[in-house]
Amino acid sequence: MSAETAAVPTDRPAGPSTRTQHVAIVIAGFGQNVILTTVTTFVLLYLSQYAGISTAGLAVVTTIITAAKILDAVSDPVMGSIIDMTRTRLGKLRPYILFSALPVAVLSGLLFSVPDLPEAGQLLYFAIVYLVWGVLYTVCDVPLWGLIGSAFEEPAQRTRVIANVRVFGSISLGLATLGMPWLAHALSFGPKTTGAGWSIAVFSTSIVGMVLYVLAGVFGRERRTTAQTRLTFTGLFRALFRNRPLLMVLLGSVLGFGRYIVQAGGALFVVIAYNSEGLFTIVGAAIIAGLVIASFATPFLLRLMKPRTLVVGSSLVGTALYIAMWFVGYRSIPVLIVFIFLTGLTLGVFGVVQTTMIADAVDDAERRTGMRNDGISFATLTFSAKIMNALSVLVFGLFIVLAGYEKGVHVTATMQSIVYAGITLVPAVSCVLSAIPFLFYRLGSTRPS
Repeated sequence: MSAETAAVPTDRPAGPSTRTQHVAIVIAGFGQNVILTTVTTFVLLYLSQYAGISTAGLAVVTTIITAAKILDAVSDPVMGSIIDMTRTRLGKLRPYILFSALPVAVLSGLLFSVPDLPEAGQLLYFAIVYLVWGVLYTVCDVPLWGLIGSAFEEPAQRTRVIANVRVFGSISLGLATLGMPWLAHALSFGPKTTGAGWSIAVFSTSIVGMVLYVLAGVFGRERRTTAQTRLTFTGLFRALFRNRPLLMVLLGSVLGFGRYIVQAGGALFVVIAYNSEGLFTIVGAAIIAGLVIASFATPFLLRLMKPRTLVVGSSLVGTALYIAMWFVGYRSIPVLIVFIFLTGLTLGVFGVVQTTMIADAVDDAERRTGMRNDGISFATLTFSAKIMNALSVLVFGLFIVLAGYEKGVHVTATMQSIVYAGITLVPAVSCVLSAIPFLFYRLGSTRPS
């Protein structure tokens, strides 16, 4: 056993049944994902349509989001290592789940409560709140995924849990995507949706989402370990960078950022292309249907083929679909919806397989080194997700600026085509690049010392 060994798995402690933990974690992921979906899907729409941010201001906003997400993503491995070094009677993961919920709920609402100030003041307010929100969301996100790896030792069972978390995450994505504009309208208490309506809707939804999220901390149980050697930042990061399979998943995920551009910019795209904010409910429903079906199907597909084969294949299929979308165009809404659904299938497969490959890499590293580092390893999952979201927002924002769009401007066909290229050609290139690192994913491999 390695001298760096920090913990050796032993018997699981008495507590809630495996099924209870399974249900609690799935519900927690559902609640958490409502908040994440609301922020990532509607923040640009809210700022441009209800807070009155100009085109130049939106360029600043996308820069703020990108910079904050990159800083936040870089902090994920640090947060993961802090988790791995935590020792409490509740474990190393559950305390962060229990005590991060309320701050995340409050800050999510504040993001949609930009005060009526000169634009410079609005941008400063948004920058501060978004940065703090990102840090605290990391505190709540990393331990939830780490808990899945710790609580469920049997790989097939763990894959089912991951798939169900993704399935119900997709359902929550659907409810938020389809329901938030209507909820904001209803809570505006008038004929038109207002910024105040959005603020009340997001505050209310965030509180409910975080109440569901804490169920993971209440009912989840970590794998019991016996401390051998105190973990250090140096040891944890050295182990991380020697885990070649984990690094291949990380690189392949980041290169695949284009998968999230439709989610990041779809709401604004339908306003530009069709002058209909409500139409995004149909687009969103198509994505979600694909995600749900694929998340249910992926555990069965993994019985037929290796994770590497499945993730590479889904990436190449995604490339072909996005290229076809570009050539078909956006004029026919029914055809566009079909393509969005099909790309949702590839995204759903990717989400389950990516997480499964990380969990398998953690188990493989434990077998080789005797060190189990759920925190820092699953931080690569949240790290890659944030980098992917940051890049998708940045690239889509650049296409918006390149098109010259802002609220009230006359929308031209050229403007629409530029934005459409951003949600089709960019994801196509991104998916094919993403497949390359996954080709080199092999368990049992390490970096040379």
